[in-house]
Amino acid sequence: MTIPALALDDVAFAWPGRGGFSLSCPAFQMAPGERVLLIGASGSGKSTLLSLICGIVPATRGRVSVGGTDLGTLSAGGRDRFRAEQIGVIFQQFNLLPYAKVIDNILLPLRFAPHRRTRAGGVTEAARLCAELGLPDEVLSRQAGRLSVGQQQRVAVARALIGAPPLIVADEPTSALDAETQDSFLRLLFDRTDEVQSALLMVSHDERLAPRFDRVIRLADIVSTERSAA
Repeated sequence: MTIPALALDDVAFAWPGRGGFSLSCPAFQMAPGERVLLIGASGSGKSTLLSLICGIVPATRGRVSVGGTDLGTLSAGGRDRFRAEQIGVIFQQFNLLPYAKVIDNILLPLRFAPHRRTRAGGVTEAARLCAELGLPDEVLSRQAGRLSVGQQQRVAVARALIGAPPLIVADEPTSALDAETQDSFLRLLFDRTDEVQSALLMVSHDERLAPRFDRVIRLADIVSTERSAA
C-alpha cells in the first residue's frame, strides 16, 4: 500500500479569541509525485490550511499526515524539524534573506535538517540546481536582494528543492508574473519536482494554470470555514 505524500482526515482548527476564524477539512490526500492545484480566493482559509499542512499550527481535531507521519504526535520543535526535513516551501513573496548571499539562502533549510543535508550534497548541489534553473555561477556569491524578481524566484525554488523533500508547497508563486515568465517558471518547477519525484501542492487563484496539473481542487470543495461574531 502506497503511503500518501499528504493526508488530512477529519481535521479542524480554530484561531482563538472573539471574531476568531475556524476551518474544517473532512478529507484530502495527495499521492507521491502528484501535482495538485488548489484554487482558493483570499479569505477562503488558504493560509490556515497551509499552516496546518506545514505543521506551523497543530490541528484542534483530526490528523494531518505528511509521508505517513502524524504531525499531531510531534512537539512544536519536532514539527519545525520535520518541516525542515520533509517539506520544501515556496512563499508568495519568496522570503529570501536580502543581505545574505544566494548560496546561504539556498542552504538555509539544511541547517535544521541533517538528513536532508546528507541527501543534498551541499554547495555542489546548490550550484547544480542554480545552473538547471538558469542562474549563472556568479549569482551564488551575490546578495539575494540585488537579484531581479525572476532570479529571486529561481533561488526560492532552489531553496525549496534542495535535498529532495518529498512534499513541495507553493503559495501563489506566480501571482506577480507576466504570462511568459509564469510559463517559464512552471516548466522549471515541474521539471525539478519530476526529477526527484516530489509531490507538488500549489495554491493559486489563477484557474488558467489548471491544465498543467494532475488534479485541480477548489478549496471550498474540501474546506469549510466560519467566522465567529465579533
